[in-house]
Amino acid sequence: MKAQHLFVAVATLVSVVVIGKSTVMTVAQMESGHGEHKHGKMEVPQGQPAPTVDVVVVKDAKKGWNLEAKTTNFKFAPEKINTAAEAGEGHAHLFVNGKKITRLYSNWYYLENLEPGENQVKVTLNANNHADWASNGKIIEDTEIVKVSQTQIQQHQQHKH
Repeated sequence: MKAQHLFVAVATLVSVVVIGKSTVMTVAQMESGHGEHKHGKMEVPQGQPAPTVDVVVVKDAKKGWNLEAKTTNFKFAPEKINTAAEAGEGHAHLFVNGKKITRLYSNWYYLENLEPGENQVKVTLNANNHADWASNGKIIEDTEIVKVSQTQIQQHQQHKH
């Protein structure tokens, strides 16, 4: 078991040295699944307009919620994922209650299920290399609080297509 821990630790160190932007996680975090992969921040270059994002979440007429990530000075570029960062383009990351749900490659996303109570729905704008876009040191993101009643959950469960 110690050899396995040593291998994981060395592999992590090599990855950090080679990649340069990964966050170092402990062996315990990796084994527990509680480590969170981070890609760092990417400051918008001087002279370039800073992108913005405004998250709007509305209840769908039948079931779930529709999310729109309204952006300015930003172009979704899914065809360039995992390439070098270019100002004003990339993708977004969607988080619900602090947990990353998915990448967004366009402005719209359908959220089928949210928990009863208050749900924190956050979208960050990300560069092609997955770094969080930042302006003046602040990550470019927006959060919407969506309140879900138990009645809404029951209505959604009873809905038939």
